Amino acid sequence: MTSTVTPPASATSPALAWDEPPGVAARGTLVVLVGRGESPTAYSRFGRRLSADAYRVRVVDVDLDDLSAAGDVVRDLLADDTLPAPKVLVGADTGAGLATVLAGEGDVDAVVLAGLALPGPAPAPVGDWDAELEARTACPAHRRVISEDPAFERGGLGRELPAQLRDLAVPGLPTLVLHGSEDSVASAETVLEWIGEAEQVRARIVVGGRHDVLNDVSHRSVAATVVLFLESLKLGADLPAIVRDVRG
Repeated sequence: MTSTVTPPASATSPALAWDEPPGVAARGTLVVLVGRGESPTAYSRFGRRLSADAYRVRVVDVDLDDLSAAGDVVRDLLADDTLPAPKVLVGADTGAGLATVLAGEGDVDAVVLAGLALPGPAPAPVGDWDAELEARTACPAHRRVISEDPAFERGGLGRELPAQLRDLAVPGLPTLVLHGSEDSVASAETVLEWIGEAEQVRARIVVGGRHDVLNDVSHRSVAATVVLFLESLKLGADLPAIVRDVRG
């Protein structure tokens, strides 16, 4: 079931919402922060899929020129007692960077960082829509969605990172990092180096994945990886394994 959320009175950014199926108990809440150029519409497929697994999904727009507005929306959603715990921030690109900042403010149980944008040697495509599509995703359906979305900002990947998102700390919370092996915007090597030896982080590299890793060709496997992380989180902050490889 899909519905549109009316933003809190203090917020200026809209959110889209997906709830668990009727008659099913909600298992938690995901607050999704979009990346450069994206609108919440880009996460409709992700929202439908995770809500089908009984997680409530709220997708928040992020204006890089006014990060405080998105922060206000997130804080209001986290403080909403009608939304069930655990409450997890999910961010893509600069939305992932903002998620790391907001994770330290309380009321957050875990973080999912997808296609994290970090300063590095790999330049983002600027001005060439075909090049930007190649960098973002190889999924034909997602290419169509963002190409037809009037709210999508073409050339968004060429925008510089805001100062607040250039020097990020690894969240001190259970964290899932998802990154494409073929991400040309921020290399997987750069992201893994940023993670370092942080014990609370589970890092997963998506083979052949590009920058929009939640919406790329392997979106089903990526969504399943997110669900496994969420289900493990419900068992404990130490993320105990649910499905174990006994031959590994």
